[in-house]
Amino acid sequence: MRLDNVLSGFIAEPRGRDGLMLAALLARQAGGRLTVATVQPPARSAPGPARAEESAWRAYLDEQAEATLDKARAAVGELAGDDVDYVVHHHKASGRGLLELARGRGADVVVIGSAPGGGKGRISVGSTADQLLHASSVPVLLAPRGYAEVQPEAFERITLAYRRGPCADGAVASAARAAVRLDVPLRLVTLLVSSGRRVKIEEDMLDRLRELASADLAEAAKGHRRRVSVEVLEGRTVAQALAATSWLPGDLLVCASSDSGPLRRVFLGDTSLKIVRASSRPVMILTRQQ
Repeated sequence: MRLDNVLSGFIAEPRGRDGLMLAALLARQAGGRLTVATVQPPARSAPGPARAEESAWRAYLDEQAEATLDKARAAVGELAGDDVDYVVHHHKASGRGLLELARGRGADVVVIGSAPGGGKGRISVGSTADQLLHASSVPVLLAPRGYAEVQPEAFERITLAYRRGPCADGAVASAARAAVRLDVPLRLVTLLVSSGRRVKIEEDMLDRLRELASADLAEAAKGHRRRVSVEVLEGRTVAQALAATSWLPGDLLVCASSDSGPLRRVFLGDTSLKIVRASSRPVMILTRQQ
């Protein structure tokens, strides 16, 4: 995973600041470049007398876009240093506009905040995130609601939600490279979700699943440049499983894309979506690996 060029989608709302602060922190710690973008509706061609009205509307939108970027500049301050670009991109859909911009500028990751309506400290997926999480050619990083208010001074650890499968090795390798780049430890966790009341045969099966999960994690942790810790997390729901371990203020949770998604694209599966919604830490969704 490369972190040389971080793209932050920004709007002049608290959720925009959440994503911006997360992106600035990532760019600073990785030593990468930060691009802050606001996506505005495209200009329309209007014939005759309507052209003047359209020109005035375009001027108003341009003024609003510059005001939005001024707020971004004030929010970032010195956090990301001088290596920051501020751009306006035109597209009728904010998520698709960010996808265009990510391709055009060679972004390595796209960062946004949570959609409105979600709980404090949690991530809600709206239309912008949905477009990114089903089509992006680079990883997508989501900030929980209110992240800017409790932002840590630095990332402290990367935690990868590990699941054995065709994309597992690629996900571990990507998370390990990011951990090296950010100079933080790497933790691999596997979630076991089961019902509360079980008969004997279900208990035996769960014991076997624990053994398999532990063995898979131990194998996945081998051969990396730094020590990798592993944990099996259990609960009746994904949220309970995630709550079964301790989380550092500077944790970054990473998930692989669904195996059924297109190659080298982000594609959010059902389990990953549950993890995104249950996490109290920023979540990065990787592109599908070979």
